[in-house]
Amino acid sequence: MFKRDVKSLSDILQRFIREEGLETPLMQKRLIDAWDTIVGPSVAAYTGEKFIKNQVFFVKISNPALRQDLSMMRSQLVKRLNESVGASVITDIKVY
Repeated sequence: MFKRDVKSLSDILQRFIREEGLETPLMQKRLIDAWDTIVGPSVAAYTGEKFIKNQVFFVKISNPALRQDLSMMRSQLVKRLNESVGASVITDIKVY
């Protein structure tokens, strides 16, 4: 008899994603998608373009007062967004 090395589909997919270099882009996409739920619908209504570059999350906010408030809450938002995806994806947020 021979012994089979049985692995779960979850383990196989996770290994494939990591080996192909898709883990970071996938986490970044999840973090960008989590923005609306983290900040709520009232802030999401003023949110425009969102992207991540060099571990910095850039968010365009159309309301100047809200932009200032979010700038002062940067560290809290970074923590909450990283917790939502379960990894340290970003280090800072730039609100413009």
